[in-house]
Amino acid sequence: MVELRNQCRIIRTTELAAAQEKLSELQRRKEETVKFYSASSHFQRLQDSMNKIDEESETLHKQLLDKEIDLSTFVQKHKKLRTTYHRQALVHLAAKTSS
Repeated sequence: MVELRNQCRIIRTTELAAAQEKLSELQRRKEETVKFYSASSHFQRLQDSMNKIDEESETLHKQLLDKEIDLSTFVQKHKKLRTTYHRQALVHLAAKTSS
């Protein structure tokens, strides 16, 4: 009887440890997911994207000045970049004012 009780205790302890470990992992993943989808995270990713587009736009402008690309290519690419940038800026501003 004592041996069975000890075996049950060992089984409970190991199962509990495994369950607690799994719970900890799930809680960690939940926190990461919540953080990723938080408003501040969205704002930051949007701002990062806007900064990247702005840099690409500046690089494109420099290429035009250095005559690495022709004017029609510049206009086409620049228009696309700036349209995307301003769309994101409007989304950023709308989100900021609504929160």
